[in-house]
Amino acid sequence: MKLTIFGATGGTGVRLVRRALAAGHEVTAVVRDPAGLPAELRGGADVVEADVMDPAAIETAVKGRDAVVSALGSREIRNPTTVCADATRSIVTAMTAAGTDRLVLVSASAIRAGRGDDPLTRFVVKPLVLQRILRHTLADMRAAEDAVRGSGLDWTIVRPPRLTDRPGNGRYRRAVDRNVLGGATISRSDLAAALLDVAADASAVRHVIGVSA
Repeated sequence: MKLTIFGATGGTGVRLVRRALAAGHEVTAVVRDPAGLPAELRGGADVVEADVMDPAAIETAVKGRDAVVSALGSREIRNPTTVCADATRSIVTAMTAAGTDRLVLVSASAIRAGRGDDPLTRFVVKPLVLQRILRHTLADMRAAEDAVRGSGLDWTIVRPPRLTDRPGNGRYRRAVDRNVLGGATISRSDLAAALLDVAADASAVRHVIGVSA
């Protein structure tokens, strides 16, 4: 596949670039600072330095791609933020202008409590703990999801649980339009494997895919 990856210098993004290159995919990594990408990956990927908030600046990077993956995230917890939502709207605008259809957005399973969650998680952990502590982050991600759903693109939203830096094994569980039962964590490496699979999976178009270890 020809892939464009946003958030390529983040914890998940670096692993996604590495796994995609190892699998023989053609990768464009859109970054603010190329130095944030390990040197061995800069040599294999087409690195584009651009402001993701400027659709015109990223249009060329998404044109002619088989899939675009956004692994962008915000570290803001204490204050309201619109980073993910604004970046997602910009990516959607650029893809629409470029005629590129396939978009995969990394979200978070904490965003919704519902089918697939065990009772403790569904009625206590998410609504009473996570959705209070992470309310600003999750509000931003909900707005990003809304932008994707309303885009008219061939989108897929991927919702992982808590991410870890443990070594991955390329295996994961997935669920369609619900969270994975008992899914508490997933390694960033295995999330990267899931993102590559989802990007190539036509059956995942216009669905929310829950993934977990």
